[in-house]
Amino acid sequence: MILSANWSAGLLGTRLAFFVAGVGLAAWAPLVPLAKERLAVDDRMLGLLLLCLGTGSVIAMLLTSVLNARYGSKPIILAGGLGLAIMLPCLVIADTPVRLGAALFAFGVSLGSIDVAMNIHAIELERDTGCPLMSGFHAQYSIGEFTGSAAVTAFLSLQLGPVFSTLVCSALMTIAIVSAWPGLAAGSGQQGPSFVLPHRNVLLIAVLAAITFLVEGAMLDWSALLLVERELLAEAHGGIGCMVFSIAMAAGRLSGDAVVARIGDRATLILGTLPIVTGFLAVVAAPVALIAMAGFLLIGLGISNVVPVLCRRAGNQKMMPAGVAIAVITTAGYAGILVGPAGIGFVAHMFGLRLAFGMLGALMSIVTLSARMMMTDHR
Repeated sequence: MILSANWSAGLLGTRLAFFVAGVGLAAWAPLVPLAKERLAVDDRMLGLLLLCLGTGSVIAMLLTSVLNARYGSKPIILAGGLGLAIMLPCLVIADTPVRLGAALFAFGVSLGSIDVAMNIHAIELERDTGCPLMSGFHAQYSIGEFTGSAAVTAFLSLQLGPVFSTLVCSALMTIAIVSAWPGLAAGSGQQGPSFVLPHRNVLLIAVLAAITFLVEGAMLDWSALLLVERELLAEAHGGIGCMVFSIAMAAGRLSGDAVVARIGDRATLILGTLPIVTGFLAVVAAPVALIAMAGFLLIGLGISNVVPVLCRRAGNQKMMPAGVAIAVITTAGYAGILVGPAGIGFVAHMFGLRLAFGMLGALMSIVTLSARMMMTDHR
């Protein structure tokens, strides 16, 4: 009975941590067009500002791996969640590019910290219970993304302003992370080698993970701006695309375990190619908002189970320690987040945002069509 209660508390606490991280990241997405207008910057400068968020995330990821070994994941999850809640309103009151860059850097530090720590905690919980839980946790992250983008978009539509919108989201994140605290296991860090030369197959998975995270990050950071600039939606409603994408991601992940059990990892990836390609074509060529929304829905469904499959392949391979392989995948994913928003900004500045989104569709097709290569030679 005690073990069951502890397990339930740990499951709830970990779910809340994933939820908080999703809310924090997605609440920023509808605010990107407002930040661009407020500071009067072009796409290239906006890309550099978003690079500050990615830089903070990567630095925090590297530090978190060290801090987690000493203190465990519990205090890092709490600090990261509270950091997101504190910094989110700062993003909408920053009145110069320098101040916004500094706020985005601190926001990225908080996001990177909680992201790594909660995944470590999830792996430990999955190991202790002997149950597959990772897809469900990532579904909570997607639900958090929907909640964050939907809340901010709704408040902006009601003319309540960005400050009020972010304060409400911050309050929600604070309540959730404080509620998660009692259920999180203290943990004692991790053991094993800190570095092993990655095998070529693990490097392939890492590259695919980097591309996937790049595309997901770009969708969150640039989708609202694409819809607004194409005059498909008003500025206050720009976050609807991110909302649809997040809903589709959550739905796909909630059913992901059942799909993989029926058709396998390889087929799951390959069958995601068609909705991804169709979705991106709809987004970049849609004459009306409804078609664009259908595109975001298809993209979210197609991409939803890519990261869980990649993580599972990294954990199941026998060519190097699973923990180190997962660390390589995480590092590559954050590298994608680091270069993605800035890279899209530069491409958009030179060739336009529609071409940049077309490039994202081509990259994701490479990921899904590489499934056969990735699934071979795992001895």
